[in-house]
Amino acid sequence: MSVKKYFAGEYDVAVIGGGHAGIEAALASARLGVKTIMFTVSLDWIGNMPCNPSIGGTAKGHLVRELDALGGEMGRAADKFTLQSRMLNLGKGPAVHSLRAQIDRRAYSGYMKHTVEKQENLDVKQCEIVELFREETGLWHCVSSLGAEFVSRAVIIATGTFMDGRIYVGEVNYASGPDGSFATIGLSDCLEKLGVPLRRFKTGTPARVARSSIDFSQLEVQEGDERTVPFSYSTKADPENKVVCHISYTNDETKRVILANLDRSPLYQGEIEGVGPRYCPSIEDKIVRFADKPRHQFFIEPCGENTEEMYLQGLSSSLPEEVQIELYKTIPCLKDVKIMRNAYAIEYTCVDPIFLTATLEMKGLEGLYGAGQFNGSSGYEEAAVQGLVAGINAALKIKGEKPLVLSRSSSYIGTLIDDLVTKGCMDPYRMMTSRSEYRLLLRQDNADERLMPIGHALGLVSDTDYEDFLLRREQKEKEIQRINNTFLPPSDDLNALLEAQGTAKMSTGLRLSDLIKRPQLSYDMLAPFDSRRPQLPQNVRDKVETEVKYEGYITRQQAQVNEMLRLEKKIIPVDINYDEVYGLRLEAVEKLKKIRPANIGQASRISGVSPADVSVLLIFLSR
Repeated sequence: MSVKKYFAGEYDVAVIGGGHAGIEAALASARLGVKTIMFTVSLDWIGNMPCNPSIGGTAKGHLVRELDALGGEMGRAADKFTLQSRMLNLGKGPAVHSLRAQIDRRAYSGYMKHTVEKQENLDVKQCEIVELFREETGLWHCVSSLGAEFVSRAVIIATGTFMDGRIYVGEVNYASGPDGSFATIGLSDCLEKLGVPLRRFKTGTPARVARSSIDFSQLEVQEGDERTVPFSYSTKADPENKVVCHISYTNDETKRVILANLDRSPLYQGEIEGVGPRYCPSIEDKIVRFADKPRHQFFIEPCGENTEEMYLQGLSSSLPEEVQIELYKTIPCLKDVKIMRNAYAIEYTCVDPIFLTATLEMKGLEGLYGAGQFNGSSGYEEAAVQGLVAGINAALKIKGEKPLVLSRSSSYIGTLIDDLVTKGCMDPYRMMTSRSEYRLLLRQDNADERLMPIGHALGLVSDTDYEDFLLRREQKEKEIQRINNTFLPPSDDLNALLEAQGTAKMSTGLRLSDLIKRPQLSYDMLAPFDSRRPQLPQNVRDKVETEVKYEGYITRQQAQVNEMLRLEKKIIPVDINYDEVYGLRLEAVEKLKKIRPANIGQASRISGVSPADVSVLLIFLSR
């Protein structure tokens, strides 16, 4: 039955979706002074965490720090509701140190809901957008299932896993969004009519089980860090560890139950068409792909302070519910387990990200942007940073200002977006430190130096936070200068320390910086011998040590960045005819015509474009 439409309002920017991408997009747009509306299928699910209630992790912690430096909200919210904080990869170099925090799921969601509700220039509306089209004038129309028609100059699609969402549990499957919410139907048909290339991806989540049904005596305890640090530069108090997490393992009996029931898995029966995440497979996928492994690790983590739900990270599944119960009970700590929410797989519609530009605007569809899992990524953090960039660029377009395009050398955000729009993805994209060729420069500890000037210039970082940043940077620079000009004379006590740490003793005076560069020594370790050392905040001391210790490596990587920036400055005309570029291979012509790179640097990163092709392009452009 057709629904009569009515005019419901006019806005500058409309955001479809109230998840992590939608929130950051809507807040950024509104905070930049343009009239914004955010649509969500349920006000109660704004900022929901349908998978693991945690923020950060390897490379993901970098993204949250970068988002905060640009003026995003996720880091501040995570700090307020941290249950346990841990810095990952401390046994490795500082480039891969990554903050991860277990979060109070419902408190986080409530905070985000209230934040968007209070935001000036932002309206929040519970409705399902089922129709999207553009006038000849360029204005976009979003129509709800109840006939409300909203007109805007730009639209950001941040539908997450809701678009044509379908839940799979064994032989049972049905239309649904995550966590028992309903799917959005109809929007994908409109996008196809607009020429947007769509695809199906899938993801999954483990069961939530009752705390009282777990035998904690069978588990390894995983404590939080003794010294915690916040995500946000504006958070003044370090987060408090309020809970412990636990570790356990599957066994041969778990494997037997899964293999005996693979014929009931929709994943292995071909019922699920969508491509799943490579780096977060289901437990049945792990058992099949890594058949030689005798066991698989998983984590038991709380969903909040005021709930008895516990999350089984690492045990996602789409097997029938009774099989889930059977396989969980093969693990000693879960022999009496009571499932509160069963595990499931969810299939959803998303865009081929190659259809997007570096601003996250769709090619040939001016004013239409994509963000988050709709763009083919996975993870809350990847979604949030894309939402921020899409929201900023939509607002800047409305204001007639230059768009924000972050380079790979500036940030993990730039790396993520460049990977998506230049290389595309065949499965849900997850950020990892190994994806960046500049990771020694893109540490999470220096995200403020890389991006906060941009956030402040945009108007998303407050003057107070920016002044704090300027003070930290000045303190760091002065201290590095002092260290480079400070000489320590040899002494019995200092040589005793050097000998105890397994490094050569001193016979003559040495610069303090040269001593810090020794792998066995640290800035704080040498404090007793440095009488003129100033009192500095811990985050400044950490930066000082990293930049002094890795000075040579940082200098070499900066030279690589400078060379790449040279290529990024060589702009490729938007109307170039690649068929007329003599010497390009046919594969390169095909890829270049499809992706339409903005510059030589981006062209060089396209799969199928060789260094020889890049040389041909450079010669052609020089003519």
